[in-house]
Amino acid sequence: MADEESSSHGKVVKVMKSAKPYLLMVGLQFGFAGMYIVSKSTLNHGMNQYVLVVYRNAFAALSLAPFALLLERKTRPKMTIPIFLQIMVLGFTEPILDQGFSYLGMKYTSTSFTSALMNAVPSITFVIALIFRLEKVKMKERRSQAKIIGTMVTFSGTLLMTIYKGPVVDLFTSSKSNYNGSSSGDETGKHWLLGTIFILISCTAWSSFYVMQSIMLKKYPAALSLSALICAAATVQGGVLAVAVEHNASAWKLGWDSKLLAAVYAGVVNSGIAYYVQGAVMKSRGPVFVTAFNPLCMVIVAVLGSCILAETIHLGSIIGAIIIAVGLYSVVWGKSKDYSDSVPPPPSSSSTTTIPKGGEPQELPLTSPNGAKIVDFAGNNSDQQQTEKSVNVPNIVLKS
Repeated sequence: MADEESSSHGKVVKVMKSAKPYLLMVGLQFGFAGMYIVSKSTLNHGMNQYVLVVYRNAFAALSLAPFALLLERKTRPKMTIPIFLQIMVLGFTEPILDQGFSYLGMKYTSTSFTSALMNAVPSITFVIALIFRLEKVKMKERRSQAKIIGTMVTFSGTLLMTIYKGPVVDLFTSSKSNYNGSSSGDETGKHWLLGTIFILISCTAWSSFYVMQSIMLKKYPAALSLSALICAAATVQGGVLAVAVEHNASAWKLGWDSKLLAAVYAGVVNSGIAYYVQGAVMKSRGPVFVTAFNPLCMVIVAVLGSCILAETIHLGSIIGAIIIAVGLYSVVWGKSKDYSDSVPPPPSSSSTTTIPKGGEPQELPLTSPNGAKIVDFAGNNSDQQQTEKSVNVPNIVLKS
């Protein structure tokens, strides 16, 4: 009886451990969706986007620093000049370029449009990861085909939502007014086009940050400390930029209003918790797995925008969301196959031991240093020659 309970408990733990990355990424998308709603409301009330970036990263650094100092005081790598410079680059790429251009593009467009275009991030990340050889593609393998097709399908669904609206679908009882305040003339004019360009620049910066962060975590594996340092670097760099652009001192004032809520929420949830969760999942699943969940944010924003901000939902958004969900499943399925194959099978007597000629059984190593060859001396009779099998095996690093 005790053995059965222990076995069932072990299965539950195994299932929860396997589902943890998925649950974390889905929860993160709800956090991102809330940021779109709160930030758009704050920007509409006149808050400068550069000031919002500074406060957002300042609150993020303050929220992460105590945990980083306490939990990683013994494991934090030594700070060197190359690591410092790379942190400054990361602090400029995502917090400054991505957040700044994202807010700027949102001011010219809308929350749903911005979140829809952000779904180009998985496609851009996949291309950048291929360039840096973080992703390998073999066209004959189903997993590679799934990732390529899924990325294209996801982008196609995003494009459909962008160019086709269709009739309004009353999923919820709401007003027909458009909260974002953009008129039809603005949407077809130069401001809408300029906002689209700004959002695409933000997508490229975000994708670059994902890839650089995954590389940086190998050199600086203290995820909490790295996130806090990135936010601190962004606060300093963003402050210099904001002071140069915004000369009105009243723009920096925070009260008990939506400005403070946007800064705290975006800082603690989206810049603080998000950096840590992304880094932790990225260590085990890679950057493409993380970005593959971004399309979910668009669906959540559409629902929240309809319920909270009385935004309308169009048929094109529903069709695009379905297409994106199909593409998302395809990419995640391909990444799940990569992950399952990266875990070595449990050792067995038939696969881990060999008997060399005239000797005792000995265990084969699972991996060899520096990707060297694993040599298997097969046991033969005294009148047979000793044979050697060599297989090129790359080092496998398992990260929790």
